[in-house]
Amino acid sequence: MKIRTSLQLALIVGGCTVLAPLYGPAISASAATTQDDLDKNIKSLAGALSILEDNYADKISSEKAIYQGAIPGMLRTLDPHSNFLDPSEYQDMQRKQRAQYFGIGMLISMDGPKVIAMEPFPGSPAWRADLRRGDVIVAVDGNDVTKKDSSAVADLLRGPRGSQVRVSVMREGAPAPVTVTVTRGEIETSLVDAFWIKPGIAFLKVTSFEAQNVARDVEAAMQKLGEANVKGLILDLRENRGGLVTEAVSLAGRFLRDGQVVVSHRGRAEKEQVFRANKANPAAQKYPIVVLVNGNSASASEIVSGALQDHDRALIMGETTFGKGLVQAQFPLSEGALLLTIAHYYTPSGRLIQRDYSKGSFFDYYYARKPIQNSDDIKATDTGRKMYGGGGITPDEKYDPEKSTMFERRVFSSSIIYRFANSYFGAAKPSLPANWTPDADLLSRFKDYLHTKNVAFTDAEFNRDKKWITEQIRDEFYLRAFDKKTSDRAQFLDDPEVHQAVESLPKAEAMHAEAQKVMAARRQ
Repeated sequence: MKIRTSLQLALIVGGCTVLAPLYGPAISASAATTQDDLDKNIKSLAGALSILEDNYADKISSEKAIYQGAIPGMLRTLDPHSNFLDPSEYQDMQRKQRAQYFGIGMLISMDGPKVIAMEPFPGSPAWRADLRRGDVIVAVDGNDVTKKDSSAVADLLRGPRGSQVRVSVMREGAPAPVTVTVTRGEIETSLVDAFWIKPGIAFLKVTSFEAQNVARDVEAAMQKLGEANVKGLILDLRENRGGLVTEAVSLAGRFLRDGQVVVSHRGRAEKEQVFRANKANPAAQKYPIVVLVNGNSASASEIVSGALQDHDRALIMGETTFGKGLVQAQFPLSEGALLLTIAHYYTPSGRLIQRDYSKGSFFDYYYARKPIQNSDDIKATDTGRKMYGGGGITPDEKYDPEKSTMFERRVFSSSIIYRFANSYFGAAKPSLPANWTPDADLLSRFKDYLHTKNVAFTDAEFNRDKKWITEQIRDEFYLRAFDKKTSDRAQFLDDPEVHQAVESLPKAEAMHAEAQKVMAARRQ
C-alpha cells in the first residue's frame, strides 16, 4: 500500500496511544549479584546524586535526575525495549489495555502548534456534540489552550463519567469559535474490523493487540459477518506493532486445532512456558488464510503470523516483519513501573523471533534494519518447509509496495489533502452520498488549490498520479462525511497487495490441505 495522507502522533482523548510491548506476568528472579555488591552500587549512585545536588551550576531536581536520568539510562544498557514508565504513562498503558476510559471519545493531534480534532469516534460524546475532523481546539472550559500540546489538552478533556466539559474550536469557514458542551462517558474502543472484500472472501483487519478485548472482538466480528459462509480470509496485520500476548495466542488459536503450540518463551530466570491453542473455532478451521505483514508488524503480530506459518495454516505475504520477540513483565514501583525484558519468544518450530540488537546503535535497530536469515537457526514447518529464525518472520510470498513518486511524497508531507478538505467543507456539516467518488470538476478544483498553496508540480505529474490523488481525496472526504472505518474499507478495496492476497488464496488452500494430510498421518 502506498503512503496515505495523515497527521501523525495522534492521542486518544482519555488515553495516549503508545507502542505497547508484549506483557507477561510479574515474576521474581534469583539475584545475579550479592547483597554487598548491590549495596555498593546503590551507595555509588547516592554519592553521585549528592555531588550533583551540592555542586551543579544550577538547582536540580533529584526526582528528575532519578526518574528521567538514572533509571532510563540503566535500562538503555540492556535492550531496546526495556523501559521505565512514569505514573502518567503507566496509567495510560493500563487504560489502553482495558480498552475503556472516560472521556469524550476523540483522537487529537498536533498540526504545527495547533491541537486539532482528528477523529471523533462514531457514537461517542464528541460525535454527538458535532465535533469534527479538522477543528482546532482553542479552549477547554473557557481556559485558553493554544499554547498547550496535545498531551496537555487530552488531560483537560479527561474526567469522570457524566461530568461535562466545554470545548471551543475554530472551524474553517466559521466566523467565530464554536463552543459545545460535551458530557463525558465510558468509551470502549475496538481494534478490529471485518467485512466482505468480495463474495465469499472476508477481510479481517487487526490494528493492534494492545487491548484485552481483541480476541473477543474478532470472534464477534466474524460471527456477525457469517463465518460459515467464509471461503477464504485475508488477515491484515500490517502496521500492527503488537500488544498483549494473551490476545495473540487467542487469535492464532482460533484458526488452529486445540493443543497445537502457538508460542513459547524462556529466559534466564524462568522455565520454558508453552502457550497452546485451547479455543479453536470449528468454523475457522475450514477456509484458507493469507496473512498480510510488513516491516512494522511486530511482537504479538509476529507470534500470530509465526504460529500460522509454522503449522502451514496460512500463507504469509508482504515484507519481513520487525523482529521483536522479547517477553516483558511489569514491575510496579512507588513511582511508575518498569517494563523489563525477562525472556525471548519462539515460534512453534523453535525459531527465535527477536532480531539481533547487539551490533550497532538503537537507532540502527529501529531505522536501518535489514532482513536477516540466520543460518544457525533453521527450522521446519509441519510439512517440512524450511524456515529461518532470528530476524522476524520471513513471508512465504514477498510483496514490494509500489514506490511513491516525488509528487505523491510532496502532497503527503504537506498534508495538503487534509487542508483541502477543511477548505471544501468549511463550516457546513460534511455530507456525501454512498459510494461517492471525486469527479473531474473536484480534481480540477484541487489542482487549483495546489497552485494557491505553492505546491510544485507539473501537469504531467498530476495526470500520472491522478488515480492516487482521486483515492486520497475520497478517503479524506469519507473520514469527514462517514467515519474512519468507511474510509479504511475503501482503501483496502483499492489496495493492490490485498488483490494479490486474494489471488494467492488457492495456494494457501493447497498448503493447508497438505498440512492436514501430514498431521493426520502422524496421528495414526
